[in-house]
Amino acid sequence: MARIKIALPEKFPFHTDVRIRVTDVNYAGHLGNDSVLSIVHEARDRWLRSMGYTELNVEGTSIIMNDAAIVYKSEGYPGETLVVAVTAGDVHRKGCDVLYRLTCKEDGREVARAKTGIVFYDFSEKRMVMVPEGFLKAIGD
Repeated sequence: MARIKIALPEKFPFHTDVRIRVTDVNYAGHLGNDSVLSIVHEARDRWLRSMGYTELNVEGTSIIMNDAAIVYKSEGYPGETLVVAVTAGDVHRKGCDVLYRLTCKEDGREVARAKTGIVFYDFSEKRMVMVPEGFLKAIGD
């Protein structure tokens, strides 16, 4: 079976700390897969806000997530703080990937990598739209 691989860049322009809560832990006692997706959603929101955007307003348009992938590197435990690094990649006409590296702040081990695909969307027209020029400038593309 082919394994998912997420290639990450050397540098990430944005980092944020997210503490693993007891509610983020699954029956095996470590960070659950559903919680990783929630954590990267939180990190994506903080990344967008650092550029003056929200998911509902990026240069007057919105974003929606159209896919997601997670690759686990080690277990995460309640009380640990994850440093979530965020950047954009694979920019195309109507969207891009948002890439994440989750690292344990306490000991530096990589916990997970993730990728979420986003597209720019006009909810009133119910259609995808072009990536706004201002967003391209903000991410340095």
